[in-house]
Amino acid sequence: MIVLAQLMVVLDASIVTVALPSAQTGLHISVADRQWVFTAYSLAFGGMLLLGGRIADFVGRKRTFEIGLVGFAAASALGGLAQSEAMLFAARALQGGFAALLAPAALSLLTVTFTDPKEQARAFGIYGAISGGGISIGLIMGGMLTQWASWRWTMLVNVPIAIVALVGSRLLVTESKAEGKAHYDLLGTATVTAGLVALVYGSTKAESNGWTSGTTLTLLALGVILLAAFVIIEARTKHPLLPLRVLADRTRGGAFLANLLTIAGMFSTFLLLTYYFQGILGYSALKTGLAYLPYSIGTFVGATVAGKVMARIGARTLLVGSMVLGAVGLVLFAQLDTHSGFASHVLPAEIITSLALGLAIVPLTSAALVGVAPADAGVASALVNTTQQVGNSLGVALLNTIAATATAGYIADHGTSAAAHSAGLVHGYDIAFIVAAAFLAVSALVSLLLVRTRRQDMTLGGGPEVFTELAEVI
Repeated sequence: MIVLAQLMVVLDASIVTVALPSAQTGLHISVADRQWVFTAYSLAFGGMLLLGGRIADFVGRKRTFEIGLVGFAAASALGGLAQSEAMLFAARALQGGFAALLAPAALSLLTVTFTDPKEQARAFGIYGAISGGGISIGLIMGGMLTQWASWRWTMLVNVPIAIVALVGSRLLVTESKAEGKAHYDLLGTATVTAGLVALVYGSTKAESNGWTSGTTLTLLALGVILLAAFVIIEARTKHPLLPLRVLADRTRGGAFLANLLTIAGMFSTFLLLTYYFQGILGYSALKTGLAYLPYSIGTFVGATVAGKVMARIGARTLLVGSMVLGAVGLVLFAQLDTHSGFASHVLPAEIITSLALGLAIVPLTSAALVGVAPADAGVASALVNTTQQVGNSLGVALLNTIAATATAGYIADHGTSAAAHSAGLVHGYDIAFIVAAAFLAVSALVSLLLVRTRRQDMTLGGGPEVFTELAEVI
């Protein structure tokens, strides 16, 4: 039941990707605002994840798990029945908020349920495989549901899944919670979430108002100020949401930054490719989902290889190599035009970037957790997911704006014919892919300069057998 709930959370991060063009048409969502379908979810998820972990510990992990399930199902139903873009965006934000309760509670329950080291390694291997596989399953399922039913079912499908998980939880899961008095850093949560929203909204306004407009600059400045205030709050509060000592370590801080940059560059490509497949190549929703299948396979292969070789070559070498490989793949994506073939152009880039992502996930996670004090293990683990969600939010918002701006400029220079419009769209995607490749290049540099680990440290606290277990499960 725990893994089923995790699958639902991961599915929801990707299942709407293929459905987005249909939802955009059905609810008359603008090009600039379409990214809120992703960012509303990931911002709420990432901004509240650390708080969700604290709530689970003190309210009760089973109770928080079940509250998260019910809330997630209700928000999914609201999104599936949405009659306006505002209603859809609000539902996605609610989904993210309840996912922030559900995900850490599920992981905590897994930890306390499986105490034998070997069983725990296998349980976490299955959990990790489901987390990674959920992305690919979501893309394919999104295509199937959109084509055979409606885009609305990409969210409504969560309701029966949540019901099954809830029944299983009531029957099979036992309660556990931390001792002591609960302390929640609500001010820190509100500040960091508001700061991230301001940054994303500022990036969105840049598409219509320009990067130098007063509105855009004010929102971006507000975001920076709020995030700076968050750091000050965390340094002074007695019970911080994010103890700054977790980031003070050079290797961990570098790993978190590299994680954010990598996800910002990699995950944003799903939005761009979906519109390229459906808008330029004329793929159906189902064919679009199936077109991502090589990406899913490549990610699994990369993660399997990383799990087996990281203890031999170290995290830094693997990280730098995977980032450079990913940047090469994104540059290949930037060569797409209106007549590119799937086998000749898209597939090679998919294989390279997916292998790079799989190779990066394991060392990024390990470097972020190596040497962390037991008292900070929970918050450090949650911060891995937080940086991924934040990177996804900021990356999608920024690259969507860059693509839309580049497209508008191309059409202004080349006319408004159908051919010019299609060429302009692809031009915008290509520019965004180049920027995404730059994110990976910076991530490689960060890893090279900041990540310092010994090969024997790369065990996530469970020895090399943890990665062997994960590889066997995959």
